[in-house]
Amino acid sequence: MKTERQKMTDGENYNQFDKELINRRILCREKLQKINNTPDNESRNQQIKDLLASSTDKFFVETGIQFDYGFNVKIGDNFYANYGLTLLDTCPITIGNNCYFGPDAGLYTPIHPLNAEERINDVEYGAPITIGDNAWFGGHVTIVPGVTLGKNVVVGAGSVVTKSFGDNIVLAGNPAKIIKEL
Repeated sequence: MKTERQKMTDGENYNQFDKELINRRILCREKLQKINNTPDNESRNQQIKDLLASSTDKFFVETGIQFDYGFNVKIGDNFYANYGLTLLDTCPITIGNNCYFGPDAGLYTPIHPLNAEERINDVEYGAPITIGDNAWFGGHVTIVPGVTLGKNVVVGAGSVVTKSFGDNIVLAGNPAKIIKEL
């Protein structure tokens, strides 16, 4: 029988009020509050990496990062995020090598049902997000659940990416669409 954490990570309906999940969210909030007030870059970034599923030494995040659990976030080599990165990681978020995020970018894996009755009953599930190598995201970019982006993708500031795209493109808009091939 699966735990609520396993169901959540697998994108199945799960109980968000499960004690293990609540405790992890509290732990992350407490640690991130302290981390985001740490002025020393090396210390701050090491503490963030310690909460994630995986990352490499070439990792730099400005202050203001937020995530639910951390254990569903995998980040490749040579990663940079400007101020205010939000990673809602009920499902896996996988970010390739050489990826850069502008300020206030958000990757959101949770899905709340359209059906009001289900929402009232706290039904929640999610879908993973996967970002290929060499991606660059402008400020205030939003990536919604279930999106996969290929290699060498650039996403313009303020864009909302609602579907998956392949390699070597520039996306912009709400919803984001291809504006240029690279």
